[in-house]
Amino acid sequence: MNKTLKWQLAQRIELLWWRNYLHKKSKEEYTAWKKGYWNELLQKVGSSLKIKPKDKILDAGCGPAGIFMVLPNQEVTAVDPLLLDYQNKLSHFSPADYPNVQFHDLPLEQFDAPNAYDVVFCMNAINHVSDIEGSFDRLVDSVQTGGTLVVSIDAHNYQFLKRLFRLLPGDILHPHQYDLVEYQGMLTERGCELTSCQLIQKNRIFDHYVLVAKKK
Repeated sequence: MNKTLKWQLAQRIELLWWRNYLHKKSKEEYTAWKKGYWNELLQKVGSSLKIKPKDKILDAGCGPAGIFMVLPNQEVTAVDPLLLDYQNKLSHFSPADYPNVQFHDLPLEQFDAPNAYDVVFCMNAINHVSDIEGSFDRLVDSVQTGGTLVVSIDAHNYQFLKRLFRLLPGDILHPHQYDLVEYQGMLTERGCELTSCQLIQKNRIFDHYVLVAKKK
């Protein structure tokens, strides 16, 4: 299966996953839980990330419950190719709840940032894209010089399983399979300096990390 077909299938499964995941959860309870999750994650990242009031923020691959939820004092742009589907099919997501956020329904690879951002987030989304190299180019291009890029990833722990998942649809939601060193290299080879690598959750096949990088 070529990468475009893998991505299109992954997008359909992504929407189904969200509908199944949220259909028995109240909007109020889920929103409160998700905001708590994002605030806790920002605390774990700690001193490596400083967000100031009025900062310009990009939430790339935001989904229906992205980190935009906990940035009410910033000027936020949120991008995701399924936003209209989320708005129409999920009662939990309404753009009107976030008046400081400009939402754009399109793939990251097609987003042309009108201005450079102080902080760019791409949270658990980079391995959902169709063109991962092009997406990393877009992310880095969107950050102003001296700005910060924050990427959360699921990184393979075993080389054998990484190669196997690349050949077989063992993880249909994620068209791309990489380990931590490879993800770090995608940032450093584009002129970013890694300032933090936080292990957020340890699992058997993948570990979940947050990478923080400064654009030089």
